[in-house]
This record gives sequence, C-alpha cells and structure tokens, in this order.
Amino acid sequence: MKEEVATIYFGGGTPSLLSSEEIRSILDLIKEKYKVAVDPEITLEANPDDLSKDKIASLAVSGVNRLSIGIQSFFDEDLKYMNRAHSAYEARKSLDEASRYFDNISIDLIYGIPGLSEARWIDNIKQTVDYEIGHISSYALTVESKTALDHFIKSGKYQPLDDALAQRHFKILQDLMKSNEYVQYEVSNFGKEGFFSRHNTSYWKGINYLGIGPSAHSYDGKYRSWNITNNTKYIASIQKEILPSEKEALEVEDRINESIMTGLRTIWGVSLKEIEKNYGELFKDRVLLNASKYLEQGALNFEKGKLFLRPDSYFLADGISADLFLLKV
Repeated sequence: MKEEVATIYFGGGTPSLLSSEEIRSILDLIKEKYKVAVDPEITLEANPDDLSKDKIASLAVSGVNRLSIGIQSFFDEDLKYMNRAHSAYEARKSLDEASRYFDNISIDLIYGIPGLSEARWIDNIKQTVDYEIGHISSYALTVESKTALDHFIKSGKYQPLDDALAQRHFKILQDLMKSNEYVQYEVSNFGKEGFFSRHNTSYWKGINYLGIGPSAHSYDGKYRSWNITNNTKYIASIQKEILPSEKEALEVEDRINESIMTGLRTIWGVSLKEIEKNYGELFKDRVLLNASKYLEQGALNFEKGKLFLRPDSYFLADGISADLFLLKV
C-alpha cells in the first residue's frame, strides 16, 4: 500500500520561478507515484518581489493552495538593514494581490533588528493583523558569517545585534498575537484556528518526510539523509539514475534528543510516556532527571506525562532543550 502524502512544500531557493505548468506537472507526478490525501496542504514559498499580479493569478490555478510570503518587515529601513531585495511597497502590494486569490497565507516577520523601535515593531504586527493573515512565522534576526550584513556589522557600518532588544520584541509579539486570537502553537509560529502549518507540524511531531532536490533532507524515523548542495552535480547524478545523497542512522539518544528539540517548542510538548514506550523506562528517567532543575524553577511544566515549556520561557527554548539532551553512554 502506498504511503499517503498529506502535505507538499515547495520551499528553499526560489520555487516561485516555476511556472504554473511546471508545478502542475510535479504535482501530477507525485499523485502518480504516491497516494495523496483528498485535501493536501500544498505550500509554495515566495518573496514579495517575485509575486507580480500575473504570477499570483498563475499560482492560483497551479494546484498550490497555501502561500508563504517572506515579508520580513513593512518598513524600508528594516528591509535595507537586512539587505532584502524587495521594498515595503512591494510587501504590501504582494499581500493585497495574494489575498484576492488565496485564503491560506503565511508571512514571515523578523524582530531584533537594531534600530527597530518597539513602536515600529508593534506597527509591523498590527499591519499583519489588519490583513487578516491566518498564519505568522516570526524569528529573531541572525547573522550568517561571510554575508554582507556580517561585514557591515564587523566594519561598524551597522549596529550589532542586541539579545535584550530581541527578547523585548518577542514579548510584544506574544502579547499582541494572543490578544488577536492567534495561537502560539510553536515558539516561532502563530496561527488562527484551522491555519496551523500542517507541513511543519509534521516535522515537529516526528512524522516521516521525503525531500527532493539539491540540499533537501529526508527522515524515516530511524535514518536521516540529505542530498548534495550542488545543482549541476545533483542533476547529472539524477540523469544517471543515481541519488546523490548521504545517510546516517540515528541512535536512540539522537531520536530522543530530536523529539525534545522539536516537541518542547510546541504546545504538544514532549511525551515521556512515548519515550518510555518506545525506548524504555531508563531513557524516560534520564530525560526527567535532566528536566528537574527547570521543573523546580518553573520554566517547565509536567502534565499528563508530558513536558511543556511555559510561554514566558519560550525565548529560552533552544538553551533549555539542549540541557535536556541525553549524552550517549
């Protein structure tokens, strides 16, 4: 029996360069090779400068039923700092047009940008709410090495990042999202009821996924694999019917640590009952021991056999998760 495909995600790189005919041909091939759910979530990532009026109309008949738009900010000064290609005008224009065709839209917003005042950050969030966007992903600005932003900060042209500023922005985000009836179902993701990302939720819940294309990752519960990053080499290998990927087996501690890392960031938490069921009582007890200090501090809650982060500890999620990881013995 073919495994059912519930979500399809066109992401990474610039999938919006695909024509509607190319997208339909890919979807047709997926339906030929796999059993696809009756109502699959089919998402495509795009930047505002890629979403012309004609492009959005074309995507609307391609089979895509969810758009994820990299807005980042509704203000030119923020976009300039982040070296984004689009303008604030293009951000608004893309949403105006996309809202005519798509009911399910997600946007990205970035906080922690040096010079981003609390008032302007609040305005960013309010503009999003005014568009009646169903889903928002919001992340603190990070600086990758050897990028233009990295160079500008090191040379003193731009202000460096400020963790305290990012934390204030995050608290504002949490409060405004809650007051506007968005659910913070994952640390960086907020959705109206019925608009949670089904695709990303699958990742966080440890459901198997298959990645196709250069740099794509796959996971089957016990093994993780990743394709080579070079486009030319990838295509050449595929033409020779060779899958250019590497594979690693995940040991018990790896699998448990992944469930901690992803589960603790969500409203579904980390099930110690599942860890005990799948790996044994000893592993459950080791996780609970690592969590003890955070339970005592009140950063974690333990309810119905699950560990949950308290919302006021979400900003520290990565650090707390790392402290709960099991070391290999």
